[in-house]
Amino acid sequence: MSLSLLLLVSAVILILAYRFYGRFVYTKFGLSDSRKAPSHTLRDGVDYEPSKPIVVLGHHFASIAGAGPIVGPIIAVTFGWIPAVIWILVGGIFFGAVHDLGSMAASLRTEGKSIGVIIRNQIGSKGKQLFVLFSFSTLILVIGVFSDIIAKTFVANPGVASASIFFIGLAIAFGMVNRRVGQKTVPFLILTLIGVVLMYYFVYLGTQLPFELDYKIWIFLLLGYAFLASVTPVSLLLQPRDYLNSYLLYGMMLAAVLGVFVANPQIEMSQEIHTSDHNLGYLFPVLFVTIACGAISGFHSLVASGTTSKQLDKESDAKVVGFGGMLIESFLAIISVGAVVVLSRTEYVDRLGTEGPVSLFSTGLGGMISTLGIPEQFAVGFVALTVSAFALTTLDTCTRLARFTLQEYFEDMPQPAAKVLAKNRYLSTLIVVILSVLLLLSGEFSTLWPIFGSANQLLAALALLTIAVWLIKKNIPATFVTIPMFFMFTVTLASLGLFAWKNYQEEGYVLALIAALLFVLAISLIFLAFKSLKAEAKEPAKVL
Repeated sequence: MSLSLLLLVSAVILILAYRFYGRFVYTKFGLSDSRKAPSHTLRDGVDYEPSKPIVVLGHHFASIAGAGPIVGPIIAVTFGWIPAVIWILVGGIFFGAVHDLGSMAASLRTEGKSIGVIIRNQIGSKGKQLFVLFSFSTLILVIGVFSDIIAKTFVANPGVASASIFFIGLAIAFGMVNRRVGQKTVPFLILTLIGVVLMYYFVYLGTQLPFELDYKIWIFLLLGYAFLASVTPVSLLLQPRDYLNSYLLYGMMLAAVLGVFVANPQIEMSQEIHTSDHNLGYLFPVLFVTIACGAISGFHSLVASGTTSKQLDKESDAKVVGFGGMLIESFLAIISVGAVVVLSRTEYVDRLGTEGPVSLFSTGLGGMISTLGIPEQFAVGFVALTVSAFALTTLDTCTRLARFTLQEYFEDMPQPAAKVLAKNRYLSTLIVVILSVLLLLSGEFSTLWPIFGSANQLLAALALLTIAVWLIKKNIPATFVTIPMFFMFTVTLASLGLFAWKNYQEEGYVLALIAALLFVLAISLIFLAFKSLKAEAKEPAKVL
């Protein structure tokens, strides 16, 4: 079987899914342009700001993608490329896209607030407190880990650091000019063209002007940048940077697809399915935790309900941004699988162990892109830079999301100090940055990171639970949400149970305890949800 055929069939399936199932899900959520989006009703020029669908899609896609749909699928191929592809397509369409659009829809109907506030409204204040503490801790962990990854990347590849700095300057200039352009289509298209050309030029310029600094200096500079990205108007830095960066990923994906069709490589890896792996564990539930981004990822619910819902110009834009953005990411995950299935299983296992998934992806995709006449060394470097650029996007988005989460946690508290923290974005962001620095200095982030996969999928299961309760309370059939929800709870609880037992046996008592606490958290929120639904059943049904 040729890789070209795999990409073509996958693309057709995803396009048809968007056309038909996307319409079905959108209709079920009852979204309508007759209602004004929160970006208009609560417009403040900082967080709530209506924007063009293509700009919001760029921000959303750049924020949810990162390295997730690359690393996860490549590692999961350990179990066989066929189960990986099936889960990406089935998970992306029936799980992830529903999860992302549902989180966005519920947020649009809750003043653009995050999943934590929606849980308070649908399940109760106790549920909100538990979820917010969990999601906030997860975000701090992500900020710490990605700060470490990016700083090490900048030290090892100073050219990447230079290009990233140029991107930030370009984004600010783009945002300032775009504010003057407004909603005018032609000037915006011209501005985009100039921005994209300059961005690709800065990729080359970065290699010519490497910027070298010490690791610790990079850590503080990165978190200083994350602070600024969190408090400045979204249309000035975060949104234009993500929008322009999305063209890096679009360009990489397009070049990869063209390269595959020109070279037309065959799938060399066997079709054998491996039910277990000595290092990873059993196919179930590990496959469904390893491939998160690309199929379903709880982090997406934080982005969809945290930053994206505040930027949608109208409710109908949620379909292309939420449902469509997820399916684009699924196709990126398929491309990631394609980068390694051209190898024999023996070569794949050997190189994965020595090079790592990102390097394996970069060399595999770079080789395919080089068939277009582009020097292979430059192509490999371009792919690696693209992955690094999206890691930085994840960092600044997570900082803003952590700020939202912290503010929403304290907004219902009567104490004066809590009210100040809930209203002051500078103070709340400073707390986020300080906690991230403390985590980095302690070194505990490397110890805690192994549990992130399970925690992330628990986040997805809880988001689906919230969406299901929201729909049921509106007297809307929610089977298309509850089926993915029950599956994800099964996956997560099984994963956490195995993870806790494994670490207990290996005397990793801290991780075992955290896994056990997350297990209890999931059960507690399920109980609170059923309790809320039982109480709701005694009251008249509400209209959407």
